[in-house]
Amino acid sequence: MPNVDVSPGLSLAYESFGDPGDPAVLLVMGFGTQMLGWHEDFCRALADRGRYVIRYDNRDCGLSTKFDDHPVDMGEFITAVSSGDILTALAMVPYRLDDMADDGFGLLTALGIQRAHLVGASMGGMIAQAMAIRAPDRVLTLTSMMSSTGESEYGRSSPEAQAVLFSPKPTDREGFVTAAERELVWASKRYGDAATLRELAAACYDRAYYPAGIGRQLGAMILSGSRADALRELRVPTLVIHGLDDTLIDPSGGKRTAELVPGASLRLIPDMGHDRPRELWPQLLDLVAAHTD
Repeated sequence: MPNVDVSPGLSLAYESFGDPGDPAVLLVMGFGTQMLGWHEDFCRALADRGRYVIRYDNRDCGLSTKFDDHPVDMGEFITAVSSGDILTALAMVPYRLDDMADDGFGLLTALGIQRAHLVGASMGGMIAQAMAIRAPDRVLTLTSMMSSTGESEYGRSSPEAQAVLFSPKPTDREGFVTAAERELVWASKRYGDAATLRELAAACYDRAYYPAGIGRQLGAMILSGSRADALRELRVPTLVIHGLDDTLIDPSGGKRTAELVPGASLRLIPDMGHDRPRELWPQLLDLVAAHTD
């Protein structure tokens, strides 16, 4: 998993699958999750369908550049946002989703790719939306998965999911891995699997345990605001995928995205939560392959 410089002082870790001569698909991961969230087997299966698949660590995550000079106290940040003290909140966070979108384009440029299909999940869907808005000429298609528009009234978390999202995780390996089971609260009701969650948590902990970046990524997500007006003007072929079991980002987030983007196609997936269960990979791969054809 090499690193490439995408802008001055910023490098991203990435991994590619398939033939570089095939159409490029950039997989954009979500909040606080390393590229491992896009399972290697999923990436290879998509590459086997004739795509050049690229997964990467967002800034402040995994093996990509960290912003240690800008510590963010999650409690203080949430208090500032909740009380309406937006100026204080803005001062805490050194970047926005647009900066993370520029990172994605920087990676593509470094790899010699002018145009690509974008597939983003959760916060990664928000980043992919921002990429399509900022430089539609570089985007072949957009797939926004389990994501939302930045409008506070759509895609809300359930109280139970929000409690898990904001609860501190243990810092020791065993505790961290065990705590991953809490994420069943937003997983597929039918296919959610504690062992799978523990396996990913263990792999991420061993590869690059780095909780400090979570506050900055959360701030970027919250403070970047609504993309509704820009999405109404978007003319990139768009597929929206959302699981009906999702309690972390309610399906209204996906429905609203598809409603705003002209000509967007919406696929609501039964038995899918805020996850991508292996049992649903054939369906998801079919959808992405057809949309990126």
